[in-house]
Amino acid sequence: MVEVTAHRAAGGGVLGFLLMGGARLFTRLLSERTRRLNQGTQRRVLIVGAGEAGTLITREMQRHPEAGLQPVGFLDDESGKQRQKILGLPVFGHVNDLPLISREQNVQEILIAVPSATGDFIRRVVDLAREAQVSYRIIPGVFEILAGNIDISQIRDVNVEDLLRRPPVELNNAEIAGYLRGRVILVTGAGGSIGSELTRQLCQYQPGTLLLFGRGENSIFSIQQELARTWPEVKQVGLIGDVRDDVRLRSVFQEYRPEVVFHAAAHKHVPLMEQTPSEAILNNVGGTYNVVKLSLEYGVRRLVNVSTDKAVNPTSVMGASKRVAEMVVSAGAARARDTQAFGSVRFGNVLGSRGSVVPTFMAQIRAGGPITVTHPEMVRYFMTIPEAARLVLQAGGLAENGKVYVLNMGQPVKIADLAQDVIRLSGAQNVDIVFSGIRPGEKLYEELLTSGEGSDATTHREIFSAKLGRVELSEFEKEFDTLMKHARVNDSSAIRADLARLIPENKFGSVR
Repeated sequence: MVEVTAHRAAGGGVLGFLLMGGARLFTRLLSERTRRLNQGTQRRVLIVGAGEAGTLITREMQRHPEAGLQPVGFLDDESGKQRQKILGLPVFGHVNDLPLISREQNVQEILIAVPSATGDFIRRVVDLAREAQVSYRIIPGVFEILAGNIDISQIRDVNVEDLLRRPPVELNNAEIAGYLRGRVILVTGAGGSIGSELTRQLCQYQPGTLLLFGRGENSIFSIQQELARTWPEVKQVGLIGDVRDDVRLRSVFQEYRPEVVFHAAAHKHVPLMEQTPSEAILNNVGGTYNVVKLSLEYGVRRLVNVSTDKAVNPTSVMGASKRVAEMVVSAGAARARDTQAFGSVRFGNVLGSRGSVVPTFMAQIRAGGPITVTHPEMVRYFMTIPEAARLVLQAGGLAENGKVYVLNMGQPVKIADLAQDVIRLSGAQNVDIVFSGIRPGEKLYEELLTSGEGSDATTHREIFSAKLGRVELSEFEKEFDTLMKHARVNDSSAIRADLARLIPENKFGSVR
């Protein structure tokens, strides 16, 4: 009986072994069959960039054939990489060889894998891909990815921001972290384009508490939810309120005692503010005054006011209101203690922000066109939202009281050329560009400095300091009170006259 039992046990063990081995063999055969089937439907991908990013994304494609992307090789302009093999794949040649290699290798997609590439380089690749009639995509820029953490999910379409990309700005992270880590930080306008990006980037510097202040409950709720997902370890508080309401704003300062303030709440649309000057003044000037007054009273260490190039030699109510807001901050800086530093940061148009030209152009293309541009010679400075936010944080770290910082915006871009880029990337056919005429308050070109200001270098090569004229506090305060009085009674003509007197460069008289 014992022998029979032992025999049965041995037989069961052999049977179990055979079943396990058979299951493994079946799984392997099934996997190989699935892989072969997938290979039949995979898109053949040529990678532009044989550096670290190109290697990483190629390895990911090889590991995940189910994604339907089959890398066939690389192109790279570095001579030392020519005819080498990377991960078993050849470097076929230089970037200019793209059309020829695409035909020879039956390439179906170009993947740009150069995170530090400039906009000119990306435009060159896009034009070559279009010449070869091959689709093209890109991995994010260097600040959109974590080093060594590139995966297939990050591959995306090329956008206009990529075509205008500049060499990545190097930040002094130690300097930024030094004034942010562990602090209570208030961001006004936290639901807006710049404000929300500031909150995203502030999180990486480990603030003590992040206060998200804004009027729009939906936008504040949205950024709250996003930060809760991406930075769950950061304590953040959503606060609904208006910077014009000094009682509500005071309650925030009283309860939370912010140590650093980024003031990004403002009306920004030029034509709308031309129609309602009082709203521009009450919000952009009066709101800034409330923030400055409470920052002085509650001992805020650092106040950074987000300004604009439209504040320079302004020809619009919006631009003039932001210039006066700079003066309000400068007046506050004159009263600040030694432990405080109040300043403003000027930059140009931000690509992708609400109401900016690119989303407007895309909406016009979706509607079948035409794209409307006000004037064939109109030019603007552009910066991406993340780049602008990073430099605002860096400017705050410079800690010079009373300064107006000017960001290096690179070369100005013709709006008509930008419209052509949007049409090119959208793949739209037969979309016309129509010139509609300059709108009230608009300039053909923007300036970052007044003719009388000039600039000084700072410790950061992308940030300059404007040489400001001296503000006589007593005279300024008298004019300021008059301006606010006229804004409260909605006297548009008086507001315009007040602005013309208040602004030192006195170019506002051209505004009608």
